[in-house]
Amino acid sequence: MFIPEIEKKSLEEIKVFQEGKLKDTLEYLQKNSKFYKTMFSSHDININEIVSIEDLEKIPVTTKDDLQKYNDDFLCVDHNEIIDYVTTSGTMGEPVTFGMTDGDLDRLAYNEQISFSCADTTTKDKYQLLVTLDKRFMAGMAYFLGLRKLGAGIIRTGPGLQKLQFESIKRFNPTGFVTVPSFIPKLISYASANNIDYNESSINKAICIGEPIRNPDFSLNQLGKKIVDNWDIKLYSTYASTEMGTAFTECKAGKGGHHHPEMIIVEFLDENNNRVKDHESGEVTITNLGVEGMPLLRFKTGDICYHHIEPCECGRNTMRLGPVIGRKQQMIKLKGTTLYPPSIYDVLNEIECIENYIVEVSSNELGIDELLIKVGCSHHSKNSEKKIKDNFRAKLRVAPELQFFEPTDIVYMQTKDGGRKPITFIDHRNLF
Repeated sequence: MFIPEIEKKSLEEIKVFQEGKLKDTLEYLQKNSKFYKTMFSSHDININEIVSIEDLEKIPVTTKDDLQKYNDDFLCVDHNEIIDYVTTSGTMGEPVTFGMTDGDLDRLAYNEQISFSCADTTTKDKYQLLVTLDKRFMAGMAYFLGLRKLGAGIIRTGPGLQKLQFESIKRFNPTGFVTVPSFIPKLISYASANNIDYNESSINKAICIGEPIRNPDFSLNQLGKKIVDNWDIKLYSTYASTEMGTAFTECKAGKGGHHHPEMIIVEFLDENNNRVKDHESGEVTITNLGVEGMPLLRFKTGDICYHHIEPCECGRNTMRLGPVIGRKQQMIKLKGTTLYPPSIYDVLNEIECIENYIVEVSSNELGIDELLIKVGCSHHSKNSEKKIKDNFRAKLRVAPELQFFEPTDIVYMQTKDGGRKPITFIDHRNLF
């Protein structure tokens, strides 16, 4: 297991290291970024006075709105230096384009090398990538580059296609998956229906992307339990985004995704952009280190998380990021109760008759949130609606409205726009 030396240092030593990197980043932005040069000038910011992590509070935050309005102004290099163009998935608005240099691709590969290593990956491993490498998707390329740099085997099957996945497992004997975790129960169902003994396969672990598999206390949530109760594999959670260009990946302890301090500075902010206390949840706010093409300074990701600073049993002393509680923009106020989509998914994943779903939130004429869940069930009875609503009342104190569909209809609705990820959450409130 490869652990960069900085990740074994004390938190005080890590802070001093990051403050040196911060100075380099600020000088780079002052010289090359039209957006940040304008920001520094308009707010009378002298970057020479920003010498500590705490001093970052003197600088305004950057938001997704800024990226959408001034996308080109964030570019710090000539266009002929851009090797690859990627876009965000645009789940909460218009996609944003990022230009990546050759150095940025090397940085991305290094990030995933140390992230896979964090998840106990060695050169003896062989991963089946159930993710797309097309459609300007950064994550699929990042996993490929990282595994290549680490020296592990790679099998690019892409998402979906259960039959192909098992044919590939039989032929190539991969040791792990990189996949959206909600696809694993579909593989289990397919294997059961086709007399495939998946527990006797070569797969022994899965790197889970895009969806939480743990509760804030690090116990497995319903989706995580559903997987390991049926398939004897080790699950590793990883959290990343295009804007971060960095991943927070669990080690074998399963106690949060490890921070790579050579890659990124992380703050946790409240609604007023003040830092929260260590035991409080806050919005993940990042400053890139070492990015050439489009580095970001104090970018608010919209993701709400807890963080943990105790040393880990794996030997790393870095901060650990807890599971995403929810996205700030996706908060739902239903009959006086505050909800985030992950808590809704957790209830739905617990109910056996539910194969898939789409959660839709809208506002009525009084501006009050309303929640509708379109549920995919092959076999549902008159009692199904009551059972589902009773589960919601027991777990979340409130119940949504329900509509029942065939699972194939839900799949069509989730993918009809040709996006890179199946849509499970639709916020109609943002349309008006």
